[in-house]
Amino acid sequence: METKGRHNAPNARARGERRGERASNQLILRLSIAVILAAAAFCGGFALRSQTDLIDSWGIPVSDEESEALATAANRESYDTSITARVRDVEQILSTYSLDEINLTEATYTMLADLMKSTGDPYAAYYNPDLYNNYIKESTDRSYAGIGVVFADYNGRAYVADVFEGSEAEAKGVQQGDFLMTIDGTDVSAWSMTEVVNALAKDEGDNVSITWMRPSSLDAQTGDQFTTALVCKVYEEANLTTDLTRKVGVIKLRQITSNAAELVQQAVESLTTQGATAFVLDLRDNPGGYLTQAVDIASLFVSSGVLVEVQNNEGEPTEKSAAGVSITEAPMVVLVNKYTAAAAEVLAAALLDNQRATVVGETTLGKGSVQVVRELDFGGAVRYTAAYYLTPRGNAIDGVGIVPQVTVVTGDADGADEQMALAVDTARSLAKKAK
Repeated sequence: METKGRHNAPNARARGERRGERASNQLILRLSIAVILAAAAFCGGFALRSQTDLIDSWGIPVSDEESEALATAANRESYDTSITARVRDVEQILSTYSLDEINLTEATYTMLADLMKSTGDPYAAYYNPDLYNNYIKESTDRSYAGIGVVFADYNGRAYVADVFEGSEAEAKGVQQGDFLMTIDGTDVSAWSMTEVVNALAKDEGDNVSITWMRPSSLDAQTGDQFTTALVCKVYEEANLTTDLTRKVGVIKLRQITSNAAELVQQAVESLTTQGATAFVLDLRDNPGGYLTQAVDIASLFVSSGVLVEVQNNEGEPTEKSAAGVSITEAPMVVLVNKYTAAAAEVLAAALLDNQRATVVGETTLGKGSVQVVRELDFGGAVRYTAAYYLTPRGNAIDGVGIVPQVTVVTGDADGADEQMALAVDTARSLAKKAK
């Protein structure tokens, strides 16, 4: 302060006020920095300890209370996004304070089963090491007997897709759409097709007792139950059969196996030699199989264009296109029903969307997803949905199915196959128009 040319020092009261103001400003600064850092930690996901270290590096001392508050803010986000953090928290509490010990094996089995179930995916599942070794990794080197039934998956559960004519299962009343409840007293109601098939892969002559459930529809959870005692035997059932009626070559394909495309090609060439001018590809009751084979079969009739799109978690769908060489340009009809599923639906959609065939029958099952089984380092495996099939036009198959252009709901009436009769008539009509 200056007075009449003299410089006077501030009095004690003024000095005290200035010190208080500076202290207040420092406190406000510290609080502001703490708030900014807490917000940054929340938005940017700073690691727990790095926040206190960062503040210390700026020369701002951090009290225990402040450190704990910052740790809580940082952990809140990890608890919201990571199940590992939550489990670790509980595990630490139990190991520190509880008198009980954790059964690691039992806890793992239970938690992982519930974890897969929580995805809401009916096909997601956890296989503990025993289940995985016994039912998933069975050797494919030896030949097994069976019960004369073709199984498929619906919402993760095995059901009967087809019953072989003349089989003991047919004689004892097993029908399409039946679900399995028990095999030799073991609850298999939640088992997949792979588990059921491997469980029934027995030696010829072995006996097996199966309890079935017959729902009113595939979506029904309850139904009448009945038990059959069956003897396993080797069934020689052809995967592909042919017929020629009124110059229409009929090709019945039961499953899309690893050599299905080769079989279909041989059938087309043979029927063409016999005078076929149109074809009916019968995919009724076909539970699917190899996607690559479905694409190869479609390529026998479509020379160019997209045949299927596969959507995974990597962004844009992957397209699979025709190989470029078709073996016939003859008119086609694809015959489907409510049990046509998976890769068989892909085949039907490929021919439909490329305007290569007329689809006749019923709306298909709508099983357009791809499951993968991946082994775990500590034993067992998980099954999860890794991709979805889309039609060449980008339409979903899963949960929707393929809608036929010509609908015929009933299959047999008084021994007559009405669906096949209409398919053959449609093929003949297309052949006449093509002349």
